[in-house]
Amino acid sequence: MEDFSKYTIKEYKYWTVSVSKNQSYLGRCIVWCKRDDALDLADATVEEQKELFIILDKLRSAVQNAFQADWMNYTFLGNETRHLHGHFIPRYAEAKEFEGIIFKDDLYGQHYKTDRDFSVPAEVLEKIRLTIGKELDQ
Repeated sequence: MEDFSKYTIKEYKYWTVSVSKNQSYLGRCIVWCKRDDALDLADATVEEQKELFIILDKLRSAVQNAFQADWMNYTFLGNETRHLHGHFIPRYAEAKEFEGIIFKDDLYGQHYKTDRDFSVPAEVLEKIRLTIGKELDQ
């Protein structure tokens, strides 16, 4: 089984923020509830809700500062993984270059669609993780 801890950007009391392996949207992250029995967004305690909104606000600012994202999408679907977690998906009106890779958001202004075949080298994923982490610590 893969060690997902290497993708962790920051730990909070109730949530963990990690960079998503799929960076078809530059800066895409996963916000994972630490409580084992949390299944659905409606299951979040008041404390978890409060912290989640603080995290999303900080994450939004971090990705805007790091990559100049134009808009953010937030999804809490749970279709494949039955645990309370959300996908933080930055959106871009124009293509962005990072570490020599061009990231295009061809559906900007519409529903997003994950390119499941999109991948970046491990060292670029690590650079994205560190860049977001540095901004979160500001």
